[in-house]
Amino acid sequence: MDQKPTTRKGPDFCSLRYGLALIMHFSNFTMITQRVSLSIAIIAMVNGTQQHGPSNASTQGPLADTLHNPGRSAREFNTRASVYQWSPETQGIIFSSISYGIILTLIPSGYLAGIFGAKQMLGAGLLISSLLTLFTPLAADVGVILVIVVRTVQGMAQGMAWTGQFTIWAKWAPPLERSKLTSIAGSGAAFGSFFILCVGGLISQALGWPFIFYIFGSMGCVCCLLWFTVIYDDPTHHPCISAREKEHLVSSLAQQPSSPRRSVPIKAMVRCLPLWAIFTGFFSHFWLCTIILTYLPTYISTVLHVNIRESGVLSSLPFIAASSCTILGGQLADFLLSRKLLSLIAVRKLFSSLGLLLPSLCAVALPFVASSYTMTIALLILIPGTSNLCDSGFIINTLDIAPRYASFLMGISRGFGLIAGIVSSTATGFLISQDSESGWKNVFFLSAAVNMFGLIFYLTFGRAEIQEWAKERTLTRL
Repeated sequence: MDQKPTTRKGPDFCSLRYGLALIMHFSNFTMITQRVSLSIAIIAMVNGTQQHGPSNASTQGPLADTLHNPGRSAREFNTRASVYQWSPETQGIIFSSISYGIILTLIPSGYLAGIFGAKQMLGAGLLISSLLTLFTPLAADVGVILVIVVRTVQGMAQGMAWTGQFTIWAKWAPPLERSKLTSIAGSGAAFGSFFILCVGGLISQALGWPFIFYIFGSMGCVCCLLWFTVIYDDPTHHPCISAREKEHLVSSLAQQPSSPRRSVPIKAMVRCLPLWAIFTGFFSHFWLCTIILTYLPTYISTVLHVNIRESGVLSSLPFIAASSCTILGGQLADFLLSRKLLSLIAVRKLFSSLGLLLPSLCAVALPFVASSYTMTIALLILIPGTSNLCDSGFIINTLDIAPRYASFLMGISRGFGLIAGIVSSTATGFLISQDSESGWKNVFFLSAAVNMFGLIFYLTFGRAEIQEWAKERTLTRL
């Protein structure tokens, strides 16, 4: 039997917890723009028509060229920035390097955030990521190896930031509002993807591709100031929270087990099939999402044969749909729960099914409509939009089955997702380098197969009740 969450209501959209969701929305917006910046900038950074040279070399080195032409304006300098001879395989390694970095810090940062507080770890991660974004154009001019190193360290910083969020929600999100609050915060990633892809091409053409990194790196530094000033790990310590909202949060989370310092029941976790169902869902979800997030500008540019500005605008459309579906999905999930129309596990499985099945169907159909501009764009819009319905499914399922370890388990879950992202990015680069048309077809068919495997596994073993090893009285030690 699923636990019945309390139905008592506190203040709604004017409350501090919704303000926290908006600030976290902006933080996620900032981090994803920094991550996706390279996906849109690389169209201008890499020119396939240039004569091939060493992978680290540029055919128009901006630093050296400026020394020879000191009178050149800043606008001309940045507009004529370097063109790098990076093969599709090299680009795949660069794209996946940030995932290598994230996976290195997800598990330890999730555990440490539960002990030392998520505010400091998330804020530090965002600051480091922002500074490295500002440094990326210089790294690109030095060489591809430095770009890979910078992206890897940036991934480590973002891994710290992503994971700490669930530690905060374990104390700030009442059971009946979890889908709603986490979807508002999580939609920042989808909206950020939309925004950077929409304006990135315009920035590249107007100012030069380095300014994509300068603008969004600076934005992240500003976000850090807001984060360290406003966010608190625990609502009981926030100086601006109302007595009514504090009482509501304390009472609604009173039955949720918690312990600030705890051993992690590793053995019990390894044997827990509902937990593996979540991990499998993450792996499947991230496989296709990473391909879309990373290669969408390249796919539109090569298949639809449009320039960088049009490619950026078209690439942004799927993510406004994703942002909208994330928020609407969270609202609908909490509506179904609050009206007791469906049980908690039924809601989680419903949204997981929609978020894995629908994008798979769209992906399989893509190669067959490549000749139709309208149908291709329509399907590309539907894939991220429907995928984000998973945000009300297995994405937040760790808060249901093990709220005490939500941050730690989210780190492991995202680790599985990032392994999928690393493999899918590298495999995509390899497949399309062999033959573009058949390569893209194989990419989408493989993605659909991975999604179906994850869906079947989650429907079979997914659960929503708190597991015995996650309860206060049953602590399993190694």
